[in-house]
Amino acid sequence: MASADLRAELECSVCLNIYANPVMLKCGHNFCRDCIDRVLNTQEGSGDYFCPVCRKRFRSRPALHRNISLHNIVVHFLSAQQDLEKSRVFCTYCVDSPVPAVRSCLFCEVSLCNKHLRGHKKSPEHILTDPTLSLKSRECSVHKKILEYYCTEDETCICVYCCVIGGHKGHEMESLDEASEKKKETLKNVLQKLLTKGDEMEERVHSLQEHRRKVEEKTAGDTERVTALFKDLRRRLEDLEKRVLREVSRQAEQVSYFMSELEIKKEELSRKLRHIEELCNMTDPLTVLQESDTGDLCDTEDGDNEDRERHEKLLHDGGGLDVAGVLHTGLSDIITEVNVYFYIQKPADILLDVKTTHNQIQISDDGKTVSRSDRDCNYPKLPERFQECPQVLSTQNFSSGRHYWEVDTGGSVDWRVGMCYPSIDRSGLKAGIGNDDKSWGLYRYNNQYWVTHDSKSLLLNANISSHRVRIYLNYEAGRISFYDLCHPIQHLHTFTTTFTEPLHAGLGIGGGCIKICGGESGDVRTPPRV
Repeated sequence: MASADLRAELECSVCLNIYANPVMLKCGHNFCRDCIDRVLNTQEGSGDYFCPVCRKRFRSRPALHRNISLHNIVVHFLSAQQDLEKSRVFCTYCVDSPVPAVRSCLFCEVSLCNKHLRGHKKSPEHILTDPTLSLKSRECSVHKKILEYYCTEDETCICVYCCVIGGHKGHEMESLDEASEKKKETLKNVLQKLLTKGDEMEERVHSLQEHRRKVEEKTAGDTERVTALFKDLRRRLEDLEKRVLREVSRQAEQVSYFMSELEIKKEELSRKLRHIEELCNMTDPLTVLQESDTGDLCDTEDGDNEDRERHEKLLHDGGGLDVAGVLHTGLSDIITEVNVYFYIQKPADILLDVKTTHNQIQISDDGKTVSRSDRDCNYPKLPERFQECPQVLSTQNFSSGRHYWEVDTGGSVDWRVGMCYPSIDRSGLKAGIGNDDKSWGLYRYNNQYWVTHDSKSLLLNANISSHRVRIYLNYEAGRISFYDLCHPIQHLHTFTTTFTEPLHAGLGIGGGCIKICGGESGDVRTPPRV
């Protein structure tokens, strides 16, 4: 009865079987791990999770904690059940009324109760074991003798004849008990590793489930934004199409109007020609001289230059420049609208670290502008300060996430911007941003633009048309990208690596001044994907 009550306490309320790998919810109820996982999977999408027993509500998918104590109880219970099953082996000699056997003799191939065990021979060949029904499985299949030893070379159980005259002669042997204990130790180690691996796997599954929930939430938001974006894009493209078509029609009408004007002027010119021909053919000089509008007839330059310019423009420009302008401006506005739909992490407001400043560099009061000085500023000697290269680092560092910052380079003809590890050398020319393997930079020198890392420079063929540079960092992806903030934004170069330290922003100048001008407030737009 007690065994039945204990079994009821050890049954999972989902599968109604003995717990397998029991886990516990925060409410205190226990379940098989697979059972509760299936239940929680069916509850996904409803917004909340519930305990199948007490219906306690969980806002997010509850963590499953392995119940080690309950697991040990289950193991001991099942072991006791197996022992009980073994006790159902009955004495071979008690034929009138079955009596449970307490031992089995492998030599005699019989099972014995306490009464018959007392009269059993005690000679060494009579090996006694726990009660068992499978006596034949304990015999050597070749010599029909009891299996007493374990051959470690062939990893098999053998009898004494196998050791002496059989195929295992000369092999290393162990008693069955000794070999069994060694194997149990090995299995215990394997079991512990598997349990640890199971716990680690469960943690990974739980973290992935949590990540999936966040991804689903983000996906829902992105889907809504993308749907709204494309709806707005279609409307904007339709409006742009109408504007472009109106411009095409306007230019066609302009040509028609100009042709009408020319036709009128042509008719007027023909009239003048006929009248002048008539005057030229007259024989009466008085009539010719008394003609009152000969001045207007002789004025042939009226409006000719303007008409000629309009004619040349229509013929050579094709009238399409205004159309291209409208189209380009409209598409640029649409691209800008696309960019504001998707945001990246707002960076910290970048300030420059005076402790790292070279002695010929001055920092503005707001910590954002770098100026080259003609004289030594006599800063205190510090290990952080750059000795040879006129540059400075930011106070902030970035060790995760996506960030960007912008620099106005219009005040200097030679400059250098980028990112570097705090372990960058502070002395010597190698300390320049991009001159070692701890920094990545973009620089302008002799009216040319270069990107550089580990002293390997690449000349950029891009036409950099603005004085504003964006540096974009994706730490986890290992990317540092540079952009020219012309209209639209132009991607210049991307470095890809695996970051091993936090990253600081860095600026250097050969003369004049440059200043940080991005990341002060608000969300930032994602630059084009590279």
